Amino acid sequence: MKLVISIQLILCILLFENYTTSKSPNNAINRNQEVPPHAKWGQIAMQKTKEKYPKAAIIDYLHIGREKGTQYSTEKFKLWLKEEGKEFGVFVDIKFNNETEQIMDIKYMKTSK
Repeated sequence: MKLVISIQLILCILLFENYTTSKSPNNAINRNQEVPPHAKWGQIAMQKTKEKYPKAAIIDYLHIGREKGTQYSTEKFKLWLKEEGKEFGVFVDIKFNNETEQIMDIKYMKTSK
């Protein structure tokens, strides 16, 4: 009888632990997704765009890709902004040194599409 109760108790603990950890959004992200290499550059793109357009809200974000060179690379993003009821896109290109990751240049190109 004690064995049956012990087994049931262990199963309840395991099920409860699995239930609580599966409900945590942080655990789900950590288990299923790795942080992509462009995430750092995406945060910088959003920060710098917010500085350039302080009254606008960033409502969407797209990583276009990376152009890799021997000494420098460029991360490319498209952000969609909304300001005073109008929406527009901004292409952001961040050029950086491959070795030091020092930002060399940031280019912005506003677009209506």
